[in-house]
Amino acid sequence: MGVLIGLVVGIASMAGGFMAMGGHIEVIWQPFEYVIIGGIALGTFIIANPMSVIKDTGKGMLEAIKGAGPKKADYLALLGLLFSLMRELRSKPRNEVEGHIDDPDNSPIFQHYPKIQKDKYLTQYICDYVRLILIGNARSHEIEALMEQEISTIKKYKTKPYNAVSTVAEALPAIGICAAVLGIVKAMGAIDQSPEILGHYIGSALIGTFVGIFSSYAMLSPLATKIKVTREKQCQPYIITKQTLIAYMNGALPQIALEHGRKTISAAERPSIDDVENDAIANTPGSGAALQQAA
Repeated sequence: MGVLIGLVVGIASMAGGFMAMGGHIEVIWQPFEYVIIGGIALGTFIIANPMSVIKDTGKGMLEAIKGAGPKKADYLALLGLLFSLMRELRSKPRNEVEGHIDDPDNSPIFQHYPKIQKDKYLTQYICDYVRLILIGNARSHEIEALMEQEISTIKKYKTKPYNAVSTVAEALPAIGICAAVLGIVKAMGAIDQSPEILGHYIGSALIGTFVGIFSSYAMLSPLATKIKVTREKQCQPYIITKQTLIAYMNGALPQIALEHGRKTISAAERPSIDDVENDAIANTPGSGAALQQAA
């Protein structure tokens, strides 16, 4: 919603200011200048990126507009899931725990958190490292390095749409100049016309420069930044999982390990310790046993 509000404010301020100083708003409407700029920009975007990134960029734009990042309730659900798994690791034999991580789709623990279960990448990430804990001969610092490397890879993949949009945004001012040059060429072909007609042609050509600069710095660059912020926020559950499981591997009790994960959440969205106890721990499957063990 913030993206749409920002666009409306920016465009309205530009158009309103232009009209207030005596400009005629219809002069800005030069459809063929827009076709030249938009077509070249789209062409460079297609040339620079594989189809998978092109599709993901459209998805990333929608996510940025909707602000599709994890919320406080999602963090609490993740902490609850991790607590349930760590409790199983402490109290159940290996074969029983393996049932949850080998088939998370049919696991009662994962089914209790449908939103996390729906995220196949995060679910697989959790299962992979719980499995390594089950094996039992891995050192915590080695697992931590492996988890950090995977998070880096995930972040690099998720922020590809940001890089793609940023590249187009950086090129737009120059693309606008290309459209303006073509407009000037057209104006030079009418050099024998009256000053009124020639001035109209030159003014139309300059709209290309304006549109290139405006769309770059007032539209695509901010949108690219919003995509980056949204996608980096979507990487946060992986960091929470890493910190929690590493703390557990280093000997922390499940409830203490959750605190290691909770502290990685930004202060504005971080649930309190009471929230974790009342919403994450108390609502886990078999919460009565969980609270008794935590006590």
